[in-house]
Amino acid sequence: MSIIEVENLTKRFGQLTAVDGISFAVEPGEIFGFLGPNGAGKTTTINILCTLLRPSSGRVTVAGYDVVHHQHQVRQAIGLVFQDPSLDDRLTAQENLLFHAMVYHVPAPRRRQRIEEVLRMVELWERRHSVVKTYSGGMRRRLEIARGLIHFPKVLFLDEPTLGLDPQTRNRIWEYLHRLHKEEGITIFLTTHYMDEAENAGRIAIIDQGRIVALDAPETLKRGMGGDIISLRTADDDRAASEIEARFQVSVRRDGAGLTLEVPHGDVFIPELVRAVGVRVLSISLRQPTLDDVFLKLTGRELRDQEVGSMEAVREHFRRRRR
Repeated sequence: MSIIEVENLTKRFGQLTAVDGISFAVEPGEIFGFLGPNGAGKTTTINILCTLLRPSSGRVTVAGYDVVHHQHQVRQAIGLVFQDPSLDDRLTAQENLLFHAMVYHVPAPRRRQRIEEVLRMVELWERRHSVVKTYSGGMRRRLEIARGLIHFPKVLFLDEPTLGLDPQTRNRIWEYLHRLHKEEGITIFLTTHYMDEAENAGRIAIIDQGRIVALDAPETLKRGMGGDIISLRTADDDRAASEIEARFQVSVRRDGAGLTLEVPHGDVFIPELVRAVGVRVLSISLRQPTLDDVFLKLTGRELRDQEVGSMEAVREHFRRRRR
């Protein structure tokens, strides 16, 4: 049985449909990713899976429990690393974990041993007595991951786990996550808008404007692009695009940076392309497809870092409810 099952999930905030009839399943022990821009519905979905929001419609189960009718059982079965910091920075690392272990009823004889296990896993055991406010951003993130594991969850939810961290620290965080995934056999569900981070998942669902537009392994999605990506700039991009489309019967995408096209065997195609174009080629490059290319092909636009309109609509919904 799938450890997470989502059927026709919809969540509305007033007039905004943040999640629009999505369905998917996650298998035990899988690393499953939600890739999409801010405002696409990632955090709303993860909040529903973690019982922090109620769905407007649809059915969701986690570890065999319905997220609406069996919230307590779901919460016992999951660990959650929030997008925003949630540690008490006036306490030590050990005190933060001890408090969490008590809240989740980790048996008293097991608490100290489990705290040591998870702190060693994220290489913070030597700093266990340090107050959290003395920690760097990466150390805090590692401690939050350790806290999410303290009660032996079946699923660890990571909402934008490396947001705001530098590339080197992000890589280190994923080294720890892959190790715990191997050692603990835990299912990991992450949301991200970082392309390289999504590559860590065995499967990813690309979500945009509340809908899943693709779901598969990252390599399979990239192979579906149909070949290599060629980017070029010429002395007259409009004329070059028309000539390429007429001569080779391929679609050419125009943007402010020049022209882009997808072809199989790009290394063989480039010399023929240069000879066929009747204008001067200023620059040309060849690369393999990325998940950004997949997103662009599926949605017609690049993966955005922000989608202010939809996020503001959600905030306005909650402001009105508080009045």
